Amino acid sequence: MSIATERQVAGPTPILPRKSAGLLRRVLNQRSDYLYVLPALAVMMVVIAYPIYYTIELSFFKTPQNLQMKDKIFVGLDNYVTILGSESFRSVTLNTLVWTGFSTVFAFLIGLVAALSLHREFVGRGVLRALLLVPYVVSAVAASYVWKWLYHSDFGVIGALAVQFGLTEKPINFLDNLYTVLPSLIVVNVWKEFSFAMIMLMAGLQTVPEQLLRAAQVDGANAWQRFWHVTFPHLRGVSMVTLLLLMVANFNSFIIPFVMTGGGPAGASDIWITQIYSIAFGRQRYGVASAYSVILFIVMMGLGYFYVKALTRGDESRTG
Repeated sequence: MSIATERQVAGPTPILPRKSAGLLRRVLNQRSDYLYVLPALAVMMVVIAYPIYYTIELSFFKTPQNLQMKDKIFVGLDNYVTILGSESFRSVTLNTLVWTGFSTVFAFLIGLVAALSLHREFVGRGVLRALLLVPYVVSAVAASYVWKWLYHSDFGVIGALAVQFGLTEKPINFLDNLYTVLPSLIVVNVWKEFSFAMIMLMAGLQTVPEQLLRAAQVDGANAWQRFWHVTFPHLRGVSMVTLLLLMVANFNSFIIPFVMTGGGPAGASDIWITQIYSIAFGRQRYGVASAYSVILFIVMMGLGYFYVKALTRGDESRTG
């Protein structure tokens, strides 16, 4: 039997797609590099991947309050239906959107003003820059307790100063009022986060060419025109990254609302992350809490997608 006949009997040799073959070839050529990162990948699988998988699995079950997970009952999508159809979910979602939106916008704007102010040379700039970094490096727990004391309705410094200067007749009840508690927490969160936005935007300001600013000034452009037409276009990329990072941090922000109010009063400061904690460890409804966590995880994945797109936008334009 000839070689050609043997090939016909054996059938055609399977051929991998070109992209798959190229990917497999690169992996084999760099197998030693993958061996170096294999321990880190294994740790990530245990610490990150498995909890995510178990949370998704648990979201389809009703768990007993005796914590005997072997007695859990499969309920399908009932946990998701319960969450999405509840009145509390709508109010907590509104609180979360208000908390995230206002915290992100105000932290970014104050950080931008601080970055622009510190970008120019003046006496004492280093000291002022160090002072403005203090909120970012202070522990969130310590900051929450300090602000809780400042907001105290009987012994708080802010209320006492307001009475002393004649702004109010009696100390303001910041944290026990349904209408002032969330704005009060947003103020604390903005104070804690604006330093991060300032650092990011100060780094972006280093990329603005001084020649363009001087040329615009020679052409008669005022400060606002120089900022809008010269500075801001160079800050567009870092601004997008900063806004997305702030949004992700605010969606996951747990310490300030939990330490200062615990979601109260009457759920007025409850956001998604504190609601998940309350359902899981307060009511011990782990299936419902897991479904809630999956919803939050999907939102985080969406923000992560836009974050990666913002980071790789410059690379795509250069390769294109």
